Amino acid sequence: MQVRTIKTEKIIPRSIGLFELLDKYINEFSEESILAIASKVVSICEGRVAPVEGSDKDELVKKEADFYLPKEENDYNIYLTIKNNILVPTAGIDESNGGGYYILWPKNPQKTVNQIREYLTKRFNVKWVGVIITDSKTTPLRWGTSGVSIAHSGFLALKNYIGKPDIFGKSMRITKGAVADSLAASAVLVMGEGNEQTPMAIISDVPFVEFQDGNPTKKELDELKIAIKNDVYGSILKRAPWHRHKK
Repeated sequence: MQVRTIKTEKIIPRSIGLFELLDKYINEFSEESILAIASKVVSICEGRVAPVEGSDKDELVKKEADFYLPKEENDYNIYLTIKNNILVPTAGIDESNGGGYYILWPKNPQKTVNQIREYLTKRFNVKWVGVIITDSKTTPLRWGTSGVSIAHSGFLALKNYIGKPDIFGKSMRITKGAVADSLAASAVLVMGEGNEQTPMAIISDVPFVEFQDGNPTKKELDELKIAIKNDVYGSILKRAPWHRHKK
């Protein structure tokens, strides 16, 4: 697998549109390649920002989160939230590299990632194209952040091993490989999370990826999600005092 980053200008609110950005910085794109793009850049280009001055971050987090835990529940004064079925701090809202703005997640990341895939297929006359919108997440009981896919298109996000034999011929019962998240983790590691200014990467030489000539179906997207009651961590998550914002 190869991951090649794309250097850009500083992306600030109202400076450039998303597809203008892609036009400017992506000069070639080969079959069976995957574009990884940071959610922060997508959001800035789409105007999903709020000025730090004059904005109530607590209210922003509560409105954006599907569920949240009071920030007083931890030593870091940070809201732990569930957003789009992903466990993430502050509903993904971040002000690093925001230039005085809070950066929210894209409004509809799946719609956007589908549009990017269709744009790439038409512009470069290619068929087997993948796209991932990435962000960073923390892992319980481990220091450090790693990349996660918040939306994907053009390939199967899971590799299903259920029913297949292991090296001793024993049938595997529950294992599914997280292809999209693993690709996102690799891309985010190379793109960086500081002042690198490389918010996009092209991933190639990925024989383990099963590309699709189209967007993921609702069934495929639903298969990525696990209800709390069915999750291996459900016994912990169910006991947490989750709140929902009153719309």
